[in-house]
Amino acid sequence: MTSKPDLDGAYGLKTPEDSLRLYRDWAETYDETFAKEHAYIMHQHVARAYVNAGGFQPVLDVGAGTGLCGQALRDRGLDHVDATDISPDMLAVAKAKGIYHTLFEGDILAGLDIEAGIYSGITSSGTFTHGHIGPEAIDELIRLVRSGGWIVISINSEHFSSHGFEAKFASLGDIITDLEFRKLPIYAAEGSGDHAKDTGLVTLFRKA
Repeated sequence: MTSKPDLDGAYGLKTPEDSLRLYRDWAETYDETFAKEHAYIMHQHVARAYVNAGGFQPVLDVGAGTGLCGQALRDRGLDHVDATDISPDMLAVAKAKGIYHTLFEGDILAGLDIEAGIYSGITSSGTFTHGHIGPEAIDELIRLVRSGGWIVISINSEHFSSHGFEAKFASLGDIITDLEFRKLPIYAAEGSGDHAKDTGLVTLFRKA
């Protein structure tokens, strides 16, 4: 008997195949059984930080899922936002919402088959976390953004040091500028469950 997709399952992912399997089964109910049920708000933090920093479009939303961050960006006035995700099932849900300009499947860890420097900025919410994407993907984010472009991503606080994110940012040197970390709640006060008090680092930086 297959267990129901849930937050514990998402935090336990280990491989891209695990992600494809989980989100294939979860896509249709994700917004209700995850975002609403757990009072998820990190996508709002990321979108707000990007816009308030003066981020331009076109924007690429990495690990876009069902479009939560994309919708938050549109609500703040950005209407040229593209989406990429490893899960075609999650992207299908996002596409039905009419949020994104272009949507395409892609594994950021393997590199995306698109031209360098074509985006003015990148956002990502809930992707740099347990079992999903590690610091090795940051190089690809930088490649895709033009000089001066903002990159705003959330990183799960618990694994920031132990999973190599701290060391990665320390190694980037003058490749990036204006690096800032903001520790914020992943879930609103009304959220419940074992992860209700989890925090994330909204991480802002620009390509030099």
